Amino acid sequence: MTKNAVPSLFDAAVLGALELPNRLVMAPMTRNRAAEDGSPTELMATYYAQRADAGLIIAEAASPNQVGITFAGIPGIYTDAHIAGWRGITEAIHAAGGRTFLQVQHGGRVGHPDNSGATPVAPSPVRLSTPIRTAAGSKDAVIPRELSIDDIHGTVQDFAQAARNAIAAGFDGVEVHSANGMLLHQFLSDNTNQRTDEYGGTVDNRIRFTVEVVEAVAAAIGPERVGVRVAPGVGANDIVESDTEELYTALVAALGGRGLAYLHVVFADPRTPVFERIRTGWDGVLIANPVLGWGSPLPADGGRSAAEELLAAGADLVSLGRSFLANPDLVARLRDGAPINQFREDYFYGGDATGYTDYPVLESVA
Repeated sequence: MTKNAVPSLFDAAVLGALELPNRLVMAPMTRNRAAEDGSPTELMATYYAQRADAGLIIAEAASPNQVGITFAGIPGIYTDAHIAGWRGITEAIHAAGGRTFLQVQHGGRVGHPDNSGATPVAPSPVRLSTPIRTAAGSKDAVIPRELSIDDIHGTVQDFAQAARNAIAAGFDGVEVHSANGMLLHQFLSDNTNQRTDEYGGTVDNRIRFTVEVVEAVAAAIGPERVGVRVAPGVGANDIVESDTEELYTALVAALGGRGLAYLHVVFADPRTPVFERIRTGWDGVLIANPVLGWGSPLPADGGRSAAEELLAAGADLVSLGRSFLANPDLVARLRDGAPINQFREDYFYGGDATGYTDYPVLESVA
């Protein structure tokens, strides 16, 4: 593709061994509807299959181990029951003609003993200021236990095994979650990482854990099946970065040249220097997630103009979250300029089919 040949959102694309029918990606969104043991359910399979027209579905964050559990109702990918549950979902997506990666996420300090049965772990014993959602309601976060070097190495292997489990469950690949204030992001950020060993202090030390996880996951399932999600400058879950440009320039350089499937940038703003540095420095497929105003209604065009702006700025694919959540037939709606369903925020996290699988589709594409 020449520099001036900006693709359409509805053009086909190639991602590793996958052929995508369009460039719209369903972003991973925690919906808290897994069974009590973290096993995915038939209702979840219905939800994802409804949205299989997306070029790629990145399924919601699944924990690689027990201590990595964040909130009540999130799925895991570390037991046979989890694998079996996810297999039902991947079969439903593939039967509907879709393609899907699984996001693997360790919450680190974003968790609670009531959810995991263990004290959360983190790079340093720095407590999260915001409450944690549990089955019994919101509770104050606890001071996390600092990971030892052996713990870090064990967690790296847990990610690798989770990736193997995801492939066994039928996923086309996995996304390593190094964003939004979760464990890997906690290592990257200097307000949550106060270590003085080889995993703390300098930028090169703070990116080490993410790089080691990605290396292990790529070795386990093949780099062409591995994506990485980052959130430069995003302050979710109390994250503060004092050196965002330097940090992500170094991380992108360290991850480059490995043949990874993609890099996924959260809340990407094509007008910022950090986005320009990432696009220039990244040698592979770039998925960009636009800023649509968190807490605000969806734009009338469902995010199409913002997505097209990102493609024009060099993104290869564009991920949308709430637009896919509220519009099972989003690809058709955006293509045809049809009206967009607004999301129902009260049903984002937990519950039944209401606000989950009951969003209407257009009669013309039903």
